[in-house]
Amino acid sequence: MNIMLPEIVNLLQNFMWPFVRVSVVMIAAPLFGLEAINLRIRIAIGFVLTWMIFPLVEVPAIDPLSIFAVQLMINEILVGILMGLTLQIVVAAIVTSGQVVSSSMGLGMANMVDPNLGNVPTLSQFFLVISMLLFLGLGGHLVIISILVQSFTSLPIGEGLANTNAVQGFLVWSSTIFIGALTLVLPIVLGLLMVNVCLGVISRASPSLNVFAVGFPALIPLGFGMVIITMGFITSRMESLWFAGFQVLNENLLGL
Repeated sequence: MNIMLPEIVNLLQNFMWPFVRVSVVMIAAPLFGLEAINLRIRIAIGFVLTWMIFPLVEVPAIDPLSIFAVQLMINEILVGILMGLTLQIVVAAIVTSGQVVSSSMGLGMANMVDPNLGNVPTLSQFFLVISMLLFLGLGGHLVIISILVQSFTSLPIGEGLANTNAVQGFLVWSSTIFIGALTLVLPIVLGLLMVNVCLGVISRASPSLNVFAVGFPALIPLGFGMVIITMGFITSRMESLWFAGFQVLNENLLGL
């Protein structure tokens, strides 16, 4: 079997453009983009996925040394980043919810150094572990791969994001960082607010009582108790956030 040089060049070109989008998704998407997953493993996963996808992808004839090739490369990178950041909004909402509860409990200084997100509260790290377990349990990694494969049909190589409403939909979805974080821990925040109101009434009735000496030791165990009591509600809200993220991806990239 003789393989000519033009055929090899054409094969590499057809492989390169899908590989750009797939590799960017592997870097930006939740779970796949974790620092715990070695970069070589991510490259290997992207290579295998692209090897299975590229025979089904229609790649236009493009001169790799032209300006249009650079524009196409940037477009494929933006598509991959948009897919990854859409689901990272859910991660950001979960981190924000942990920060809100930690500040209300008086644990704002109790932080952990996360290699993926930097310096985050300990409670946010706990919520992130629960959310990643739910993500795996819901098959989120398979959903990402499925949407990625279908995106080559709904958003072919060479078609820019400007022709779709994907960017506008992403900007609207980004408000979930704050709205989703608040709804995730709303019962805990309201409970801690009531505790603070009661402490304020007590300090008003008895000015000699040191509120700081009584309040902080009371807020921490009460806060942890509320977290334990509302874990069922929190996990259900996390599932809703993940499902909403998948739905936004389907609407923005697949038009479903």
